[in-house]
Amino acid sequence: MTSTNVKFLSDSGESLKGVLQAPSGVPAHNYVIFAHCFTCNKNLNAIRHISAALVANGFAVLKFDFTGLGESEGEFSQTSFTSNISDLVKAADFLSEHYHPPALLVGHSLGGAAVLAAAVKIPSIDAVVTIGAPFAPEHVEHLFDGAQDQFEQTGQARVNIGGRAFVIGKQFVDDIRSQDPLQTVGSLKRPLMIMHAPQDTIVGIDNAASIYKAAKHPKSFISLDGADHLLTNPEDAIYVGNTIAAWASRYIDIPVHENLQTDQEVVVRLDGQAGYTTFMQVGKHKLVADEPVSVGGSDAGPSPYGYLLAGLGACTAMTLQMYARRKKWDLHSVDVHLSHAKIHADDCDCDLQGDDKGRLDKINRLIDLQGTLDDQQIKRLLEIADRCPVHKTLETEVLVTTGLLVR
Repeated sequence: MTSTNVKFLSDSGESLKGVLQAPSGVPAHNYVIFAHCFTCNKNLNAIRHISAALVANGFAVLKFDFTGLGESEGEFSQTSFTSNISDLVKAADFLSEHYHPPALLVGHSLGGAAVLAAAVKIPSIDAVVTIGAPFAPEHVEHLFDGAQDQFEQTGQARVNIGGRAFVIGKQFVDDIRSQDPLQTVGSLKRPLMIMHAPQDTIVGIDNAASIYKAAKHPKSFISLDGADHLLTNPEDAIYVGNTIAAWASRYIDIPVHENLQTDQEVVVRLDGQAGYTTFMQVGKHKLVADEPVSVGGSDAGPSPYGYLLAGLGACTAMTLQMYARRKKWDLHSVDVHLSHAKIHADDCDCDLQGDDKGRLDKINRLIDLQGTLDDQQIKRLLEIADRCPVHKTLETEVLVTTGLLVR
């Protein structure tokens, strides 16, 4: 899994910080936005485990801090439920501009209420998931009990939530009271999955029943039996992530990359709109190559030079193990560490010739031999490494012929 720190601006100009997590080695088939719970942030353990499970199923997940929370800028006391919805729309705009439009919204607790309202404002959203969500946003108002006088006198109040102090503005209270959950849920017009624990003591299970009753089909309910509101048991959170992935596959387009056909040993395809993400078929094996983000790629797979080094490393390890087994030597494992660089030919104490600019390719290979070996055996294995077939190919003049495939 890869993690990329990202940031984008809210409607009022504050910088919102997030993390985009994606599969390693293959492009994500769809993008997800995760909305955290009231006064939480993107680093909640449950969100981390749910995101990891979704990424393992091929999704990319953007989790970010709402305005005034976590690493995001702004004053929490100046935010509202409506500003949370706006932050979600801005997150979708960011993904659409820099990656791919999101297809799935997932929200936990009040974040679940927020994604229900935000979905209709994001055209690319194909499905919505709520986890322990209240039917009406004003459900959180009980957290402000005893603060009414402060709201009336100063327009804000300091409240204690989960052992932490927060300043809540009166506009937040007024905003959640003005929401119409029946209208919001009834007009969703997207497949909806409601996930809720019967034992949830923070947001009662009756909220899930109300959301389900108000929603139109297709709608689903998953009981998170035994879980608590914050999904503090990692197994519960991982179950949630895997279940979301399985359910969403029915409603979200997940592209299937067909087998590439060739009568040669390898075939490679790069579509015109795919950046540098390249699909390869090596026999029955499917691989992906790409370039780093720093040079305009998506880092969805190793670079071509990465595969070159990997091929040399694999050939080296195989050759050494094959030789040691034939000799019945006690070689437990072989690790090969490689790097590639362009150097000036004048800097090389060797007989190799560089190109027209006096430069040549240098591959540095370090071999770690694990086993019970004496000095003579180690010396011999290092000599054998240079006899690896790929090594010999790289040090031999190679003829590459190019022609046009006639269909």
